[in-house]
Order: sequence, then structure tokens, then C-alpha cells
Amino acid sequence: MPRLMNSDDGMQQHKLAGNFAFSGKRLDALGATEYTLATIAVDETGSTQRFKDELRKMLETAVNACKKSPRSDNLLLRVIYFSDKYPNGVKEVHGFKPLAEIDVSAYPDLDPGGWTPLCDATYSAVGAMNKYGEELAEQDFNVNGIGFVITDGGENASVATMQMVRKELDASVTGEKLESMVTVLVGINTTVDSVKRALAEFQTEAGMTQYIDAGEATPGKLAKLAKFIDQSVSSQSQALGTGGPSQNIAAVI
Repeated sequence: MPRLMNSDDGMQQHKLAGNFAFSGKRLDALGATEYTLATIAVDETGSTQRFKDELRKMLETAVNACKKSPRSDNLLLRVIYFSDKYPNGVKEVHGFKPLAEIDVSAYPDLDPGGWTPLCDATYSAVGAMNKYGEELAEQDFNVNGIGFVITDGGENASVATMQMVRKELDASVTGEKLESMVTVLVGINTTVDSVKRALAEFQTEAGMTQYIDAGEATPGKLAKLAKFIDQSVSSQSQALGTGGPSQNIAAVI
């Protein structure tokens, strides 16, 4: 298992291609025999400035809701922010860890700036789930995954390439890494038709499971997005052991 460093909270660093990396709970510190890996990637680019507080509230609400799931002990969550102001476009808020260990009040406020590294965010999200999931499977854990990439704009600033993204997503959906993988690209406040088309095309070209337009970044719409994330994570977790992805994830919010 790749090991860069261990921290006092039992997290271990792992490396992906290039300079991409992620962290996850040490496998010997995990108590269950099966896990759903969940990733939430949140856009922190300059265009999210006017609704940054609402976006953070949505994230907090979604994670707290997941904590109340009957399957919460079988979930490992990773949260990242993305903007090209970060090395490789991604800031890891925390790596894969049990929900009981996550304090959402400690999440940093979003500080919008920069351009949109959508490939970086998707590659980091999917690549980390593939890598960590593969390591779990090698130790006889049963594991599947679900990821959400939430953005208000199309790709314009990545280090990662579409080829890298497609390779990771292809590995996921063919079952080489996880039992199943669901990936959802969520457009928020995408009022321009060309942006909606660009995101829909990205979802198709990358091979993500679906693209959803969540509408304007109002408190009401973002509350619905938080509920959608919670319900989707729960459905994918309940599908673990069936050999396939959840069939209960809504096509709209």
C-alpha cells in the first residue's frame, strides 16, 4: 500500500498520478466489513462568490444528513474544494473517514477565486475512490462508491486531462476497482445555456453516470441538493453487495 505519512488521527496519505494525492483512514483502524466511499467536490472558483455561504451550508446539511443514515457506520466520506488557485486544482478538506469522526463546523469557509479545473476535481474524486477502494477490496472489504462534483462552470483550468478522467471512470464502471460506482455532475446556478451544454457534454465525454441541473443557487434549491446527496449516498450504500449500482438515484432534483 502506498504510504507517504501517517497522522495522529489515523489518516494515511496515498498518491495518484502526477502530484495528485489523497488521504484515507488506515485500513486497520476500520471496524466494518463493507463500505461505500462517498466524495463531494465543491466549486470554489470566483464565480461562486455571491452564494458561497449558501454553498457551504448545503455541504454541512448534506454531511449531517448522511450521519443520520441507518448505513452511516458503513460510509467513508471525502470532501474537496476545487479551484486553479490550489496545486493540481484541489484542496482536500478531509480524506475518507467515518462520518462519526467528521466535524462539519470545522469545515473552512469557501474563499472563491480563480478558474474552474473540472478535470482536476473529477480525476481527484474518482481516482481516489478507485485507489482506496482497490486497497479495501484487496483486504477483503466489500466496497462501492459514489461521487458528486458540484460546479457553476465548465472546464477551463485543469492540470489533469480528459484522458486521465476517462481512464479512471472507465476503470470504475467496468468493475475493475469497485463493485459499482455512481458519479453525478451537478450544475448549480448555470443560467447560461452554453454552460449547461458544456457540462452535459463533459458528463457524456467523461463517462459520468449523470448530469443534473440543480437550478439557481437559492437556499431552497441548495436545500434540495443537500437532500438529493443524502438520499443518493444512502441508496448506493444499500445497493452494496448486490453487484450493481443503486437504481433509486433520482434523475432530477
